[in-house]
Parts: sequence; C-alpha cells; structure tokens
Amino acid sequence: MNQKSAELNTPTRDFSVLLSPTPRGARLARLLATEQLRSWELPLDPARHLVAELAANAAVHGRVSGRDFQLALHVIGDTLRIEVTDTRGEQLPALQTPDDDAESGRGLLLVEALADRWGVTDGRFPRKTVWAELHVGSPEPGSPRFGASGAFPKEL
Repeated sequence: MNQKSAELNTPTRDFSVLLSPTPRGARLARLLATEQLRSWELPLDPARHLVAELAANAAVHGRVSGRDFQLALHVIGDTLRIEVTDTRGEQLPALQTPDDDAESGRGLLLVEALADRWGVTDGRFPRKTVWAELHVGSPEPGSPRFGASGAFPKEL
C-alpha cells in the first residue's frame, strides 16, 4: 500500500538554552538571541528587546536558587515565538501601571507594546512559560529594518 504523507512546507527553526536566573544570565539570553536571529537572517528589533524583558523578569521574579530558566526561540513560517520558562509557576506576570517616578515595573508594558501577541502558559509544576510572538516576514534588502546595505546593523 502506497500512501503519500503530507509534507510540512513551512520552514521551522528552533533554538533553546538554559541560563542562570541572574542579571548575567538575562544579559546572555539577549546576546545569544541576537546572534541566533542574525544567523537566521531575521530582524533584530523588537525581538531582542522582548527577549531582554522576558529574561530579566525570569531572573528577577522567576528566580529560584539552583534552578535555571530556559530561553527558546521558534520560527514557524513568518512568526517568531520567544519563550522564557522559569520555575515560579505560582507567580504569574500581570500588567501594571507603575507610578510616573517608579524606576521599574514597565517590562510587561513594553512586551504588550512590542509583541503581536503574548501570554503565559502553565507548565509541569513548578514551571510557567511567558511567551511573545512577532510577525517577522522575510528580510528585504534595503528596507529600514535591515539598513540600506541589506545587512544587519552591528550591536553597540
């Protein structure tokens, strides 16, 4: 019996890494994501800003001594999904409006503004995953997102 199986015509790409729930781990998440996005020839912004906010939240609010957080990037078709999983499943993120003079508390407001969609998924206890999705399309040389030469701008 000859059966044809359906082929997945949508290209998929995946990247995942475990990092320490520290400021250094959050910074490394942003740097690794930036390099991965470059290798996939995807726009760096706003994706790296989303990674920075989600990783910082995992390092600050999702920190449990001795337990790492996970950064995962998935590209399916023209959608980039950024996932950050930590081990504080009982502590769910919530949008808040900080006082004007507050020095923190705006991370999820940035995620809300930059992402096409975002949310939280419960994992196997004690995990939770905060995710954000972006429409990335395909790079077009000369577009403002990629610079006049079509190349990605170097990170400062």
